[in-house]
Amino acid sequence: QVRLVESGGGSVQAGGSLRLSCEVSGIMFNAAHMAWYRQAPGKERELVAAISTLRRTKYADSVRGRFTIARDNAKGTAYLQMDSLKPDDTAVYRCTYLRDYDSEIPGTYWGQGTQVTVYL
Repeated sequence: QVRLVESGGGSVQAGGSLRLSCEVSGIMFNAAHMAWYRQAPGKERELVAAISTLRRTKYADSVRGRFTIARDNAKGTAYLQMDSLKPDDTAVYRCTYLRDYDSEIPGTYWGQGTQVTVYL
């Protein structure tokens, strides 16, 4: 059974930091490209960051330079370090694996999501 469990969300003042974690089981984690998406109310789902099996990374323009994606294959966990948070970063953040890193096609399984709220 494939499971992805996010944690680390919360409420933070603008300029603050949060670190999200995504624990994965049921797949060969070291063979999976991982990604974080977010969706705010009334907005489309957005790819925030992705990391390939070879640790190539990519970021949405809106978060580049502020967010860092990482992975620990030994722990089967992907991370999203979020610094200099802005109110526009408020959303539900979910992790998944990518079927293909370059085309950014998400996999079938997703985590339940973790809420991030940034206030002024």
